[in-house]
Amino acid sequence: MPATLLRSADLAHLSYSPEGDRFDGSWEAPLATLLGLGRAAGADFVEIFLERSHYLSTLVEEDRLTSVSPRLSLGAGIRVFRGTRDCYVSTNDLSFSGLRTALEKALGLMGLLLPSPQAYVPEIHLELLRDYAQGRKEGWRATCSSIAEVADILLAGSDRLRQRTPHLQSRRLSYFRDWQEVMVAASDGTFGRDIRLTQSAVASVLCTDGEHRAAIGERSGDTSNPDFLRQWDYITLADTVAEAAGKMLYADYVESGTYPVIMANQFGGVIFHEACGHLLETTQIERGTTPFADKKGEKIAHENLTAWDEGITSGAFGSLDMDDEGMPTQRTLLIENGILKNFLSDRAGSMRTGHPRTGSGRRQSYTYAAASRMRNTYIAPGKYTVEDLIASIDRGIYCKRMGGGSVGATGQFNFAVEEAYWIDNGQIKHPLKGATLIGEAKEIMQRISMSANDLALAPGFCGSISGSIYVTVGQPHIKVDAITVGGR
Repeated sequence: MPATLLRSADLAHLSYSPEGDRFDGSWEAPLATLLGLGRAAGADFVEIFLERSHYLSTLVEEDRLTSVSPRLSLGAGIRVFRGTRDCYVSTNDLSFSGLRTALEKALGLMGLLLPSPQAYVPEIHLELLRDYAQGRKEGWRATCSSIAEVADILLAGSDRLRQRTPHLQSRRLSYFRDWQEVMVAASDGTFGRDIRLTQSAVASVLCTDGEHRAAIGERSGDTSNPDFLRQWDYITLADTVAEAAGKMLYADYVESGTYPVIMANQFGGVIFHEACGHLLETTQIERGTTPFADKKGEKIAHENLTAWDEGITSGAFGSLDMDDEGMPTQRTLLIENGILKNFLSDRAGSMRTGHPRTGSGRRQSYTYAAASRMRNTYIAPGKYTVEDLIASIDRGIYCKRMGGGSVGATGQFNFAVEEAYWIDNGQIKHPLKGATLIGEAKEIMQRISMSANDLALAPGFCGSISGSIYVTVGQPHIKVDAITVGGR
């Protein structure tokens, strides 16, 4: 690559292929040149995202390994901004000419043309590469469990479910790992690289006895640990799933009504994630679909509620060293004692709404432009014990295990409860099934009156405008003073 300034006409004749099967400093010259070309064409800002990924999923049903699905991908996405408008083009051709073609298409969509042949391309000075992958991360992929080892562990877990689960109809265990190498370069000088490793294992059962049915599942997950599956305690997990299924098989159906509810920690936080967390992303402000758009500094929740979103908790599903726009991750205080403090913002969201970037620009892959997304999102622990919460309820419901659900654009939600129990006179009594929690975010947030001191996190997935990403949900045990419960 010539060290002197290039004319636009010279770029068509460049042939440049960085060496090796990894993203490293050799990418600086071609990426800086492409960024300069975009700026010379009239773009206010240009960003290039490179990605290489290796994905593997496996499935065991009953006593057989029924699926092994590997997937490899390599590609890039180029985003061009002009004012507050932007467009995004992706390609799997990472040659200089392939990236230049993608850039040209993105510029064209914004009504911009490549500069005249005699125009000089400005030099973009990228920062010294921030390489978060350097060191231990480089060896992650090679030290993960082999397919044979994965199969042995899943089959052992399936056998444990067979031994421990009453009236077992079917059992499934699955595992995936997602290894991803990314590089981000932008015309403001951003230049960063990272490697991510995300793994998860799930055990689920279906039990039947005549007209009685119960389905229970539980997920474990981790980032940044190639030994995750070797260290996975499938025995405890299988026993937990089996015990819950046995209790729910003959449980009474809940009666519809409005009740005070205790929601368990860990995955109980999915309701806050779905019903409130999404409404604090700047993408929702841009769309006009959040009731909290103009509420910063105002009370939107009970004074006992404080909530965070962050990307720094070790091993958590949503943790990462930098986001997909190259910004180092951080902690973001969302709500403090009921007062809305911050929104989650990516670059585009910051440009369009004025809220500062929070290291929350995330995407599923190079085929998506980054958007403001959650990372590890949870309600902070409070001053009460779980026993305090339960003792405060005369007649209500303890929701121990949450299932699936749906959320409307402005925060209306309904979520199934996989495992629940009746509370009578401050004591947990008989099991219940068939419960569905129904409500609206801006109302329910005001009714979370007590938080216990047992914060715990759980892995999950989140789908939105920039695809499906890995996130953590969480909370301590919380008390909701009143919520609509659907049942029989």
